[in-house]
Amino acid sequence: MASPHIEIPVGDRSVRVSNPDRVYFPDHGYTKRQVVEYFLAVGEGILRATRDRPTTLERWPSGVFEGARLATRGDFRGADAFYQKRVPKGAPDWVPTAEITFPSGRTADEVMPTEPAVIAWAANLGTLTFHPWAVRGDRPDHPDELRIDLDPQPGTGFGDAVRVTLGPVRELLDELGFTGFVKTSGKGGLHVYVRIAPRWTFTEVRRAGIAFAREVERRAPELVTTSWWKEERGARVFIDFNRNVRDATIAAAYSVRPLPHAPVSAPVTWQELPDIAPEDFTVATMPGRFGAVGDPHAAIDDAAFGLEDLLERADRDERDRGLGDLPYPPNHPKMAGEPKRVQPSKDADRRT
Repeated sequence: MASPHIEIPVGDRSVRVSNPDRVYFPDHGYTKRQVVEYFLAVGEGILRATRDRPTTLERWPSGVFEGARLATRGDFRGADAFYQKRVPKGAPDWVPTAEITFPSGRTADEVMPTEPAVIAWAANLGTLTFHPWAVRGDRPDHPDELRIDLDPQPGTGFGDAVRVTLGPVRELLDELGFTGFVKTSGKGGLHVYVRIAPRWTFTEVRRAGIAFAREVERRAPELVTTSWWKEERGARVFIDFNRNVRDATIAAAYSVRPLPHAPVSAPVTWQELPDIAPEDFTVATMPGRFGAVGDPHAAIDDAAFGLEDLLERADRDERDRGLGDLPYPPNHPKMAGEPKRVQPSKDADRRT
């Protein structure tokens, strides 16, 4: 029988962990307590990734079991896991929040981690994956991070994402004078973060992200695609430019992903990127790595860069190549200059 709860000291606080012996990952027997202890072992790293950021909590309160289902937008029926976008009722008064505005114009107070105890408290709620916004709580409309999301499509794999990242992505970063910080997604892809000055709007940051993605695609068209429509992507690595829109998030570094072997999103160095595999980094292995080598993203806040060059490239794409905007995600209102959000094979105008 599971013990009712324990108290874990975290700094000056005591965090209550209910049902600590509940098994969250049956394939390996990892319990809720072990998940909480994992987050505390990498606390400096995950706090660096989430500190002062409005953060959506991906909660799996019953663990990751066969057949478990994550709620989708508008459909919570029978779901075993869900995204918590508003601070839960009954949160301790020491859990800070930040007000964010959704694309619909509605607002919400989201959890904003500021100390390891907040991470541990969220983990007790079943949070495995932390999804921070690309903004800080004091400037919620001005991102301070450009996010480059490399998503291998069917017929490609992690090795292809590595080839693109070490090739045209890194070449372009160097040309722009950017310092990029790379991590595994915890699944099959890679993420590259670039800190930017919080001077631009979400729309402008997304526009810069599209310009970056298109330039990478031009350099490696056989490997890379920027097509929003899956039917047009082929066996290539998709650079998801819409990770830079309002209310789009990416799993934070050191987040746990809801897969049977409990993988984590792992910051890595550029030098070790050719020799790693996503399955190398799990709840079991990451604490030892973190203790031995520290956080490869430790310097991520040391410099912030400008988007002027990328925005000029976006202007040239439009002026000289006739390349305008690309589709927004379906939860966004229709944006000025945006093309139709119609799957090409279902677009009557394209078929005629």
